[in-house]
Formats: sequence, C-alpha cells, structure tokens
Amino acid sequence: MSKIKILISGGGWGGCAAAIAAKKAGAEVILLERTDMLLGTGLVGGIYRNNGRQTATEELIALGCGDLFNIMDECARHKNIAFPGHAHSSLYDVYKIEPAVKKYLISMGIEVLMKSPAVKIEKKNGEIVSAITREGKIYEADAFVDASGTSAVPANCIKYGNGCAMCILRCHSFAPRISLTALAGIEEWNGRKKDGSLGAMSGSCKLFKESLSPDIQKELNEKGVCVVPIPAEANMGEKLGMKACQQYALKEFAENIILLDTGPAKLMSPYFPLEKLRMIPGFERARYEDPLAGGNGNSMRYFQFANCNYALQAQGTVNNLFCAGERAGAMVGHTEAVVTGSLAGHNAVRQAKGLGLVNFADELAVGDFVNHVTDEMKKDECRGTKYTFSGSVYFERMKDLNLYLTDANEIAAKVEKLGLTKFLDKKIC
Repeated sequence: MSKIKILISGGGWGGCAAAIAAKKAGAEVILLERTDMLLGTGLVGGIYRNNGRQTATEELIALGCGDLFNIMDECARHKNIAFPGHAHSSLYDVYKIEPAVKKYLISMGIEVLMKSPAVKIEKKNGEIVSAITREGKIYEADAFVDASGTSAVPANCIKYGNGCAMCILRCHSFAPRISLTALAGIEEWNGRKKDGSLGAMSGSCKLFKESLSPDIQKELNEKGVCVVPIPAEANMGEKLGMKACQQYALKEFAENIILLDTGPAKLMSPYFPLEKLRMIPGFERARYEDPLAGGNGNSMRYFQFANCNYALQAQGTVNNLFCAGERAGAMVGHTEAVVTGSLAGHNAVRQAKGLGLVNFADELAVGDFVNHVTDEMKKDECRGTKYTFSGSVYFERMKDLNLYLTDANEIAAKVEKLGLTKFLDKKIC
C-alpha cells in the first residue's frame, strides 16, 4: 500500500507545524513555500511564551508536538523577561531561527520546496487531488493544508493600508499569495479594523540596532527590552487601534517607544514616521530594517479567513482540506499558528487514512482557543476582534476559565490526566 501523502501550502509557523505533525503521524509530506525563506512573518516576529502563550507552549509540548518551541528556545536571545502588559516572555533571534527550522524539517524527511507556491488545484469527487505550482509542476496528495496566511497581497496594502511598505513578505519579488481555500471555493471572511474598514495592520517594525544610540543598544543587549518616553510632539497613540496585535494596544505603547531585542530592535508600533521617530533622544539616526518604509505603514493582514470546524477542516466544497495559522481565523501570533498547524497537520493524515477527526480538548487552553475562535468566526460581529493567548479578549477568557497556568509540570500533569500525553507524537499510518 502506498504511503499517505500530505501537501502543505505555505511555510510560515503554521505550515511548518502542520508539516511536522503530519510527518510524526507517519505521512509523506511536501511543503510548498512561496518565497526563498520559511516562517513568513516569523522572520520578523520573535516573541513567544508571553502571558498565556506559556500555557499553550507547554500544553503542546506535553501533547507531543513542541518541536518548534524547542527550536525557539535554542535560538532565544532572552528568556523570562517582562515588558508592559507581558510577563515571562522569551525572544528568539530572528536571524538564527529560519535556518534552524528549515534544517530540522529536512532532517525529518520533509520535502521542502522553496519559491514553489501552489497556484492551481485539481479536484475530483469532492476532494482535492493535486496542487499545481507556478512553474506547472503537479503534486498529488491525499490531503492538503492551507497555511498561506492572510497577507502578502499588495492590492490590500494599497487599498486598505498606507500602500506597500516593502515588508519581509516581498510580494513584488515572489508574487502575491494564492490560497487553496479560495481555489477550492471555500467560504471566506475578512477581518476588520475598529473603524469598520477591512484588514488590520501588522503590529511592529524592525530597526537596525546599530542605528540607535550606544545606551539603547547596551540596554537591549543586556536586558532584552528598552522603554523610552515619547515627547508630546512625536506621539503616535492614535495608531494603536490599527494593529493586528491588539494585545499591545495599551497606553504604555502610546506613551513610550518600547523596543525588544530579537537581533534587530523590534519597535512595538505598526509604523512610526521617521521624522517623528528621529525627534526622540537616542533615535536621531534611526533606520528601518523591516518594513523598509516603516515610516509610512506596514503590511495589511486578516483577509480571507476560511470557514472551518473544530478539527480545522475547511467546510464546503471539498473534504480533504485543512487550515492552519491565520487562514483558520483571526488568531494572532506564532504560538497560535503552531497550535493550529499541529492540529491541522495531524487531522489531514487522519482524513487521508479514513480515521475520525479529532479536536483539542476544551479542558486545555489550546482546545478552548481553537474551538472558541472557530465559533466566533461564524459571527460577522466578531471578525473585527483579534484572538491571542498573550492578551486582549482571549487572554481574559483564559483567566476567567482558569486555563492560564505557567508551571510546566502542572501543565504536563493536566495533559496526562486527560490521557493525551504525546498524543501528537504517535504514528497512525
């Protein structure tokens, strides 16, 4: 009997997690990535384990699919730091993380194909049977995972944002993303900003650390975080409502420049006009690394969430398509993408094998998160809300439900009590 094949479209955190989960379940896995690097926005991200993400991280480790968090820990520049509104945070080095993840995927036997986006599909009898790349190569598979994200379309940045800001997604170099869910005719929805307009702006920028004052560089290197008050003439507080990452839309982020050390200096603002930024002491020579036009704007995200069930199976025209990362709903962050990717990749194998699909248990933060957000996405009024373990409305829900735990041993014991220890680390085909 031929081995089950799973195809993942998109090599961000969600796609990489889906590939690992499917491989662990025993499948042959192909990962198609649009650009020349994996991780997508993870190339400029860097924050994990902050607030409720600590719970989700340790739950997934106990469930048997914590591989990517282990790599983050190995590439961490700082661990267990605090910044406004966020406790026990870790910061991975954005320059080290992508080669480490790619090396790990290849070591597992996952076929990783760069600059090979899926742009067409073939369907038969209610299933996708193959994906076709821009070069015309055909890849057949038994089940598929769409992890193509919700950004990387310049027209959205132009129409709903401040124009193309030349971000790490590099749409003009590698062409805009194309989603399997759209190709399959799955129902999709758009996120909204507070003013009702579509999408949301990415929530942070990168500055060349070397362009900042020696004192700021020193504090970042030693402590991982630097907080600098913003003079009244340079205040940008009105921009906080535009952010995809509403967990950082706090007054402290309006009144101060908050920098995190992820290799470059991570500026926790969607954008900041360069002329205003250079008014702030220590930033007189500041220069953007990503997006290059971070003085004007940032990438626009949260377009085309797909209609999914709790198993992250796309609902509609085909039955062998699953969704990971932002494609599965308004879920913000790398940790959140790893959670959804792990479930989607595992269920893709189960579907191909003819087994029943599984959900994460409601008793776990990862389960309540996926199931709750899946329900919320069905409601038009909820698509303007962003959900994350690290803050905003979902972190409050976590605390209300007593799901927020930080001790790894306590979390592992809880998973064991549910009979789910290493559940995602078992071959099923």
